[in-house]
Amino acid sequence: MPSLAKIEDRPTPAEVYNWKVYAYSLGAAFGAVLYGYDSAFVGGTIALASFQKEFGITCCQQCCHLGQHRCVPLWPLLTPFSGYQAGAFFGALFSLPICERFGRRICLLVASAFFVLGAALHLVPNAERGLAALYCGRVIAGLGVGAVSLTVPIYIAEISPPAIRGRLVGLYEMLLQVGGLVGFWINYGVNETIPSSKKQWMIPMAVQLIPGGLLFLCAGFLLESPRWLRSQGRIEDADKNLSIIRNLPADHPYIVEENAMTDRQLALEAEKTHGGSIIARLREIGLPGIRNRFFMCFMLFLIQNATGINAINYYSPTVFKSIGIKGTNTGLFTTGIFGIVKNVATLIWLLFLIDRFGRRRLMLVGAAAAGLCMLYVGGYIAIGKPSATSNLTSGGISAVAFIYLWTASYGPTWNGTPWVVASEVFPQHIRSLTQALLSASQWLWQFAIARATPYMFKSMGYGVYLFFGCLTLLGGVFVWCFVPETARVPMEQMDEIFGFGFANSYKKDPENASLEKEEVEHVDA
Repeated sequence: MPSLAKIEDRPTPAEVYNWKVYAYSLGAAFGAVLYGYDSAFVGGTIALASFQKEFGITCCQQCCHLGQHRCVPLWPLLTPFSGYQAGAFFGALFSLPICERFGRRICLLVASAFFVLGAALHLVPNAERGLAALYCGRVIAGLGVGAVSLTVPIYIAEISPPAIRGRLVGLYEMLLQVGGLVGFWINYGVNETIPSSKKQWMIPMAVQLIPGGLLFLCAGFLLESPRWLRSQGRIEDADKNLSIIRNLPADHPYIVEENAMTDRQLALEAEKTHGGSIIARLREIGLPGIRNRFFMCFMLFLIQNATGINAINYYSPTVFKSIGIKGTNTGLFTTGIFGIVKNVATLIWLLFLIDRFGRRRLMLVGAAAAGLCMLYVGGYIAIGKPSATSNLTSGGISAVAFIYLWTASYGPTWNGTPWVVASEVFPQHIRSLTQALLSASQWLWQFAIARATPYMFKSMGYGVYLFFGCLTLLGGVFVWCFVPETARVPMEQMDEIFGFGFANSYKKDPENASLEKEEVEHVDA
């Protein structure tokens, strides 16, 4: 299939693109289902009349969407930055020592164990015991999800051949979207088919145990990252695992060359860095060739959230209502179609775009298209005033279409691309640290944007869409100015693009550089 053709950094044996590298990547990426499912199911489940009756809660979900605090018992669960997001923020940071000292595989096992424990606590509450166990379970499950957000992208990036690295890391985003779609339709299904009862809200809660348990099983069968093993001096284990993952004998020239590149990079890092403590590595992030990468990734995660994605994810009923969609069932169905469009767009990104068209070009096109779509929606609400009409007008239908066009633009460009870039651009010895900091920042941006959104809807009206549209277009300007192309570049040669982050005295050996001069671009933010 021409669209799936691989553009390689160097001649690569066909055996390298074997089922094992896909299987190990898919097994690790399954952790994304945990967060995707939760983000879709929890709001709808606790808004069920059966749940609220069980705990004696009177709640109007709309008041929570508008940022009002009348529903005090439910507010810690409904707010975007619930205990779950707080747990994820700290999970991304606190799992760093486990990921570095014990490896990627052990960290995923610990993460899945935390998530399963937290999910089990979701089943403890009832009318007599109250909601305390649910609050606790949210935090513990969040710790597991935060650890997953740290570990999965770097594990997959470290085992991936350069030509399909974007596609494999992109499995994380794809499965996140799949989890969200499953969560939404399970909610829709129990609401439509199961009579109001405890069973109605317990089923979506219990389903969490399935992806958590499957991740634990998958992590148990994963091979440890060869790059991490070499960084720990476990050369024999690293050679064995790389040979299995690449499906080539250990003495094959391709394996020998890959190991040589990794060893050269590790030797350079060991020679030019001072100490291995967290503080020492934090200082290294400020070095000229590293700080530009960190700033770039930090801004990409900010822009990813500033496009308005979490406003639509968390408050899609409010979004569609502002356009003119009336009725609870119609709003839910429209939101479900939105999720399907987002999944299809992400699948297209994964299979056909991320490795063939590269990271930079996708984000430029996505910023322009998504920004213009958001501006159109804001313009329609400002001019058409759909809140004053009782029926959905032709202009409202076009606005709904542009919301779908927005997600069709955002999904295959900005949805997962920042995760791919952040996982591949840093040196081995600080990759876990930078991923932990960037993952935590992503959870923080989710909180900041999504937490502010209901107040923005209340005070700004159509201005919310204009605001997000302008920020998205500005994100495209940032990418144009500061983001180079990293597709198909071996991870050990990212210094060729961003500059050397260790010492000015280090000189590039032209005989070892496999990138042509015109293929690399030096940037320093």
